[in-house]
Amino acid sequence: MSEHKITIYPSRAFKDNAKLALTDGKLRQSLRGAMDFLMAKRLSAFPDEAELAALRTLGEGIRQRCLSRLPDLLEQLEKKLIANGVRVHWAETPDEANRIIHGIVAARNGKLMVKGKSMVSEEIELNHYLAEQGVEAVESDMGEYIVQLAGEKPTHIIMPAIHKTKQDIAQLFHEQLPDTPYTEDVDALIQIGRRVLRQKYLDADVGLSGVNFAVAQTGTLCLVENEGNGRMCTTVPDVHIAITGIEKVVEKLEDVAPLYSLLTRSAIGQPITTYFNMISGPRKPGEKDGPREVHLVLLDNGRSQAYADEQLRKTLQCIRCGACMNHCPVYTRIGGHAYGTTYPGPIGEIISPHLMGLDNTRDLPTASSLCGACGEVCPVRIPIPEMLMRLREESQRPAHERVAHPLRGQGAAASTAERMAWKGWRLVHASSNLYRLFGWTATRLRKHAPKNQLGWTQNHLPLTPAPKTLHELVREREAKRGGKA
Repeated sequence: MSEHKITIYPSRAFKDNAKLALTDGKLRQSLRGAMDFLMAKRLSAFPDEAELAALRTLGEGIRQRCLSRLPDLLEQLEKKLIANGVRVHWAETPDEANRIIHGIVAARNGKLMVKGKSMVSEEIELNHYLAEQGVEAVESDMGEYIVQLAGEKPTHIIMPAIHKTKQDIAQLFHEQLPDTPYTEDVDALIQIGRRVLRQKYLDADVGLSGVNFAVAQTGTLCLVENEGNGRMCTTVPDVHIAITGIEKVVEKLEDVAPLYSLLTRSAIGQPITTYFNMISGPRKPGEKDGPREVHLVLLDNGRSQAYADEQLRKTLQCIRCGACMNHCPVYTRIGGHAYGTTYPGPIGEIISPHLMGLDNTRDLPTASSLCGACGEVCPVRIPIPEMLMRLREESQRPAHERVAHPLRGQGAAASTAERMAWKGWRLVHASSNLYRLFGWTATRLRKHAPKNQLGWTQNHLPLTPAPKTLHELVREREAKRGGKA
């Protein structure tokens, strides 16, 4: 499958991507139906508003507490995992993470990796890197497998192939999988995918997965999934590699339960998922299954930048449920590919600038109506609109201006003309004399204004005078008689 190149949608081309997406009627129809379904599912999963409010408060508190102790918890996690027999690797950049993972595979002369769902592996573009080294990486999550087969990137962090119709998938399987007849039967399509993937588990040299929660106190890696592929990836191959961002650590096991409840219900409206895997080490003597080696790769990739700033640190509270995307009017109309980043939608708009720099994502903080829906549904109460306003400010801040915690790409959207215009506006409105002069000048120049003022004069009726009051009518009558009002 490595011969299929993933389509690249550069984040710098967001505006062009968005315009293109808006012309795709089929995409908009698919997204609208899917988002309406997911919003309804989430609503039905939280019938008690008081319980939801209490659970959100608890989840927010857990994430903030754990983030406040992040350095200590990461060290505690490492010590506990090593004691459990897990090998821990630290990676500051995507390149470093890729080299670490390839080194583990190459040490066993591995040629095939089977992968569970992992957005962090998408973030570092692991599949491409391994393909260049002669290692095939096969996605085993059905949605991820579909987009990999199509040579695309995921369009959603929970449902990567949500933009595909069953007809799209039927045609894709028919063309890409040998001896596969065309069928639009959904159950048949799932079985076709399963038959292809089942042998991959048996042939794979290494299995890779993501991590939803890493428990520092016990050294436990928690993995949430519905298809069983995560359990297969982490138990059938002799080597299991888990990769996660450094922010996913929690202090203790009791922290996981409320976050798990928030995650599953916010994401797809399920009380619980079909599988909840808890991995604390490799196969022990006498045990009949499980990997003989377990590795954990902890990735930074800009997360320390967000962590250093007390306000922006809230970005790292995210538990990757995707609820903000499902309720976002912008994402619902343009889909995930238009953003050109691993993490699309509102959460992508606030985390991608840290991962990729503001210079590569300068349009993303403005890709929002600031309606506030994302903040209202976030299960851990990330103030996403507040984060967007802060990033807009940083993208306009001059690059040479010194700040306590500078962001990579600071000032990428700065414009001298725009800055001078706002300075002029501030100057005029700060002086009563200048304001009067501006008003006097504007009224004298009114005749030069265009008669056809875009959509307003074309689509709105002219204002009609308000009805005269009785007092005004009396005054007019008295004036005509020459008397006094």
